Amino acid sequence: MKQRILSVALIAVMILSLTLTGCGNSSSSDGGENQGGVKIVGVAMPTQSSERWIKDGRNMKAKLEELGYEVFLQYAEDDVQVQLAQIETMIAKGVDCLVVAAVDSSALINALKTAQEVGIPVISYDRLLMNTDSVNYYASFDNEGVGRKIGEYIEEKAELKDAAEPQTIEFFMGSPDDNNAVLLYKGVMSVLEKYLDDGTLICKSGRTSFDDTCILRWSQETALQNCENYLSGFYADEKLDICCSAFDGFAYGIKAALEAAGYTEEDWPIITGQDAEVMAVKNIIDGKQTATIFKDTGLLADKCAGMVKAVIEGSEPEINDTETYDNGKMVVPSYLCEPQSLDKDNYKELVIDSGYYKEEEIMNAK
Repeated sequence: MKQRILSVALIAVMILSLTLTGCGNSSSSDGGENQGGVKIVGVAMPTQSSERWIKDGRNMKAKLEELGYEVFLQYAEDDVQVQLAQIETMIAKGVDCLVVAAVDSSALINALKTAQEVGIPVISYDRLLMNTDSVNYYASFDNEGVGRKIGEYIEEKAELKDAAEPQTIEFFMGSPDDNNAVLLYKGVMSVLEKYLDDGTLICKSGRTSFDDTCILRWSQETALQNCENYLSGFYADEKLDICCSAFDGFAYGIKAALEAAGYTEEDWPIITGQDAEVMAVKNIIDGKQTATIFKDTGLLADKCAGMVKAVIEGSEPEINDTETYDNGKMVVPSYLCEPQSLDKDNYKELVIDSGYYKEEEIMNAK
């Protein structure tokens, strides 16, 4: 049976965090104490600045409510301290399970330990919670597989296996505080590194390591600035052929930088992305982005909701990986969903015919 006695410090934090909940854009019930035996699930999402996280939160809330749970959903707007306060509030309210997509998991270690001590199971959602043994399961996509698909798409589209002459490439990788970004980079380089080594691909900036190409908090503005700097510093007399981007938001920044530099349809580079945001799909149709990685957030929410149900009921959830996701303290049992490459040739099949988006939703995207 759960312990309900929390430390004085945690209660103090709870009082403080209650004053901050407005910052988190709660889109749930009031998150009050369990009424009438209904189980409560706390869902902590990182931001509403990215379309995919809005969709993730909406899907998780709907799936959990279908199972009969009350849902306390909050967004932290990429503020580490706000998310910490939100999670501490959820713990203090006595939620029956926590689902966490972290802004920066290093800031959550003590709070997650408290959750473990009072008997609240924790499920890591999409972003692996690092350096803690206070996590029960992980639901995500195959993040290294995402990187491989980006690399393989570039390999095929740029015809690298049979390239008659070198092509230029620059890299825009994910946030250094997100373990997914590290795995994605690893997947990309498992395909493209050999072409960098043999000169088929040339990175004129020399920035090919993860440390040199990672972009904190997945910032579109930083991607734009980086691309502007690359274009002015290294491509004044030669066109950039490939932008290996790990996120649709980066692709938007890259697009803006290229347009400002005078690139046209005739010399537009290959631009990749991730998340299949509605604006990205529109840009792909319009020829301003080449491809993205489609990750069906409905499927991910379904698998994660199944994990929640299992841990609350004391049963074993569906998992398909018990080896890959070592967070520094433990190997976290995981369910990995399969990502898919999306471009102009298959977008209708993947996101319109499936009902993921409506065609007018894409056409009206701004």
